[in-house]
Amino acid sequence: MTDDVLFLSGRQVARLLDADTAIASQRAAFTALGTGGADLPGKIMHPSRFDDSVVFAYVSRLSADTGAVAKVGSVNPGNAAAGLPTVHAVVTVLDPVTGRLTAVMDGTAVTTLRTAAASAVAVDALAGPDAADLTILGSGTQALAHARAIARVRDLRSVRLWSPTPRHRARAAETLAAEVGLPVEPADSAEAAVRGASLVAACTLSTTPVVRGPWLDAGCTVVSVGSFEPTRREVDREVVRRSAAVVVDDPRTAAEHAGPVVDAVREGLLTPEDLVPLGEVLTGRRAARTSPEDVVYYNSVGLGVQDAAAAWAVVEAAKAEAAKAEAAKGEHG
Repeated sequence: MTDDVLFLSGRQVARLLDADTAIASQRAAFTALGTGGADLPGKIMHPSRFDDSVVFAYVSRLSADTGAVAKVGSVNPGNAAAGLPTVHAVVTVLDPVTGRLTAVMDGTAVTTLRTAAASAVAVDALAGPDAADLTILGSGTQALAHARAIARVRDLRSVRLWSPTPRHRARAAETLAAEVGLPVEPADSAEAAVRGASLVAACTLSTTPVVRGPWLDAGCTVVSVGSFEPTRREVDREVVRRSAAVVVDDPRTAAEHAGPVVDAVREGLLTPEDLVPLGEVLTGRRAARTSPEDVVYYNSVGLGVQDAAAAWAVVEAAKAEAAKAEAAKGEHG
C-alpha cells in the first residue's frame, strides 16, 4: 500500500502550496462552510497537565470528491524562544471512495500556510478597498507568513512590526522588507505599531491583549490568529465593543475556544447569534462592513476544513507534477 501513498516533507508542502494556491484553497474552504457543503466535526484542543503545551486534533471533509483529512499536533509556546515554530503537526489524507490512505504530510507547513492564507481571504473580504497600512504583531513563523499572504491581496503602502524582543522584531522586519519590496518599520511598542494602521494582524500566543480598542483608527480591520483557546486573548474588550462586526471562522467553534469571544459572550457583550461567519460574508449571506468608518474584528481559531482544503490542494499539485514528469520522461524516450 505504501507504494501508492504520498509522503511529503514540509519543504515539499511549501513548494506545492504556493501563496496563490493556498489562498484559493482557503477561499474554497470558507465558501463550502458558507453554503453548508463541508463536513466539520468539533475539534479537540486539550491543554496538557504536564506543561504549557496544547494537543489538538481536527477532522474534516471538504466535499464529496475529496476524502477525509485529519490533523494531529501540538502547540508548544516555548519553541518561540528557540526560533522554532510553536505548532508542529502531521496531516493524513484518505481516499474519498475507499478511505484508503492517500497521503501523509508535514502538518506544520500546512498549518502555517493555510492560516496565513485564510487571513488574507478575510482581509480581502472585510477590509475597505483603500486599506493599505499593515501592522504585524509578532515576529515568528505566522507573523512572517501573514505579511507575505496579505501582500498578495493588498497593494500595501506601509508595514510596521512589533514583538516584545527588539532583536527578533528587527530581524523579522529586515526579512520582510526584502520579501515584500517596501520598508518594514520595527515599532517600539504595540501601541506605536497599531495606531494609524488600517490593517492589524495579531500573530502571537499572548494571554493578555496586544491590541487595545482606543488605539484603533476608524475603518481598521483587526485579524487575530493567536486567540485560539479560552486562555489566550490578543485583543481587549474594547476592540470587541468597538467592532461593527465580530467575524469568526465558525461561530460554534469560536464561542467555545476563542478567548475574547468566550469572554464577550459570558459578559453579555455578544450573543452567539451576533457572530458573523466568514463563509457567509464570502457567499453574500451576511455583511460585515456597512460603512468605511466601521471597525471589523476577525478572530480565527483554525478549522479542520482549512486543513482539508489545503491538503487536497497539495495532493492535486503533487499528482499534477508527477504526471508532468512522467509525460516529459516519455517524450525523451
